[in-house]
Amino acid sequence: MGIKAALFDLDGTLLNRDASVKMFIDRQYDRLFEWMGHISKENFMDRFIELDSRGYVWKDKVYQQLVKEFNIKMAWEDLLEDYIKEFRNHCVPCPHLISMLEELKSKKLLIGIITNGYGQFQMDNVKALGIETYMDLFLVSEWEGMKKPDPQIFQKALMKLQLSPEESVFIGDHPANDVKAAQQVGMKGIWKRDDHWNDVEADYIVDDLAEVPFIIKELNYTKNYI
Repeated sequence: MGIKAALFDLDGTLLNRDASVKMFIDRQYDRLFEWMGHISKENFMDRFIELDSRGYVWKDKVYQQLVKEFNIKMAWEDLLEDYIKEFRNHCVPCPHLISMLEELKSKKLLIGIITNGYGQFQMDNVKALGIETYMDLFLVSEWEGMKKPDPQIFQKALMKLQLSPEESVFIGDHPANDVKAAQQVGMKGIWKRDDHWNDVEADYIVDDLAEVPFIIKELNYTKNYI
């Protein structure tokens, strides 16, 4: 049977979100210095990152709080619009992203993304990373009306690709939303190590995307897939 598809989370897995956010906030501060100049850049960046909670708080709430705390004379809606429009210009890929995708494609594997978030925003980030053409599947929670760890979003991906769970692996940085959720529908769950978590149970653990093709090769040579 063998592994026929590699499905990925986006933020923190393919997109280096921490680096992207830092670059974006740094440049947003410079771009909007007329309204931000009374705050130190360090304070603005630190508080944004804290409120953002690694992407689990949408930016409407973040900017409302920042405007209030720092007395920014600019509407939070305008700050949010700037984020939506400009973030794509600050997308930093995780190391070896393209070479890993090229390797998987050379092995005729199907490739997909299952991500939480807003549809067009996440699609813009995929395009900014230059990986849209590698994707056979792109599911984003807003467009699907369900989000990880809901098993239905994984099952929908498998249905679209016409594959069984045993023919697919899922790679993500979140122990529950990615690894455990994928395992619960029968997929192999690969955890991309994140320093915010410890003692994660996964079928495999990787530090670098370059390891993914080797894991799939190993899986395809185990007795379960011969």
